[in-house]
Amino acid sequence: MTLTALRRGLTAAALIACAPLSALAQDFTPSNPECIAPANPGGGWDFTCRQVGKSLQDEGLIPSTMQVVNLSGGGGGVAFAEVVNKRNDDNDLIVAASSATATRLAQNAFPGNTMDQVRWLASVGADYGVIAVAKDSEINTLPKLMDKMKADPKSVAIGGGSAVGGWDHLKVLIAAQEAGIEDVRQVKYIAFAGGGEAVTQLLAGSLQAFTGDLSEAKGFVDSGDIKVLAVLAPERLGGEFADIPTAKEQGIDAIGANWRGFYAPGGMSDAAYDYWVDAIAKLYASDEWKQVMETNGLAPLDLHGAEFQAFVQESVNNITALSKEIGIIQ
Repeated sequence: MTLTALRRGLTAAALIACAPLSALAQDFTPSNPECIAPANPGGGWDFTCRQVGKSLQDEGLIPSTMQVVNLSGGGGGVAFAEVVNKRNDDNDLIVAASSATATRLAQNAFPGNTMDQVRWLASVGADYGVIAVAKDSEINTLPKLMDKMKADPKSVAIGGGSAVGGWDHLKVLIAAQEAGIEDVRQVKYIAFAGGGEAVTQLLAGSLQAFTGDLSEAKGFVDSGDIKVLAVLAPERLGGEFADIPTAKEQGIDAIGANWRGFYAPGGMSDAAYDYWVDAIAKLYASDEWKQVMETNGLAPLDLHGAEFQAFVQESVNNITALSKEIGIIQ
């Protein structure tokens, strides 16, 4: 199977529609709802916890404010181990996850841990990847950045909020390969604990480019600190993102959709699991969440319960194959 075929498969999977909603479970209510964001503040996982927590409360789907805890380290591995080893039966806890989580699991990057040790709840949308530079950079197009990388791969350090071999890294490698860089292993990628930290280093001049997702880049775009060279979507997004060119229209046919969702402790009760699955499903169907998706450039991805579990399994399988093809794992 080719890299192109695998990439297409991942893109198609990221745009699946879902089944009808079930009634909200009535025999469980969290007393102290909590969401772990497995990264420092400012990244995509932090956005997922905070925005979903606020919206769940706004819609009356949780009884009190969602406590958000940032637990960074190991590309999400510290949080995963914390949940599996110390909070396995916590019914009040959910954890932000994404394609980056599936990537780390696919590459056996969480030592001793597998996706089957937790319960997968639901998705809340798909977040397209971006490649950006600082506002004062002389580079204004994605081909220009790739040309510089072709001439001297070590002259361009690209930072992201996932570990080496993680989803942010893979997105750059897909774009680089589509741009004609034959040995993508020469691409200089530097990992940070979260997208916000990577952008900070970009603005400090330690990096020449940033790879992340639109939701985590949006605040820095709004403040004028960075300029997005390309969004890795099949076509231009709407609304306030309509001016951002796609990589495809610049001659680099790279697409990268990062799903966003949640997992829960593996020992969570069925009643609690049903509660959280249905609460997130009801949130997804709300007008408030539709507005959040539009404002933050999220694409539709509406999967819950067993369907989401199967989707994550497929994502892990596909990323395993992709990682082997480009030499990240054996």
